[in-house]
Amino acid sequence: MAGKYSNKINRIRTFALSLVFIGFFVMYIGIFFKTNMLLMTLFMILGLLCIIGSTAVYLWIGIISTRAVQVVCPSCGKVTKVLGRVDMCMFCNEPLTMDRSLAGKEFDESYNHKKES
Repeated sequence: MAGKYSNKINRIRTFALSLVFIGFFVMYIGIFFKTNMLLMTLFMILGLLCIIGSTAVYLWIGIISTRAVQVVCPSCGKVTKVLGRVDMCMFCNEPLTMDRSLAGKEFDESYNHKKES
């Protein structure tokens, strides 16, 4: 039931990188429609929009990353950034928390969401 967890910053960076590759792939699809100028232009513009979107995501995560709390991972001893109440170490995937009430509990990303009453 539990999926593989990873650091939030790394997950968002991976999404932005995948947008770049998706954009290139969409542009290459446009090459197959050289005879239809409208379709080729449409695919080229969609690919460009994906790449521009990835640039925006990289900018956004860069801004968030500068405000993230830096902690030393107790497992590997490297400095890592924590977003939210719970997160994973960027290097060894050790669960980390800044909330003392969650110390010792099993890792669950739902701790980052506000509970609705």
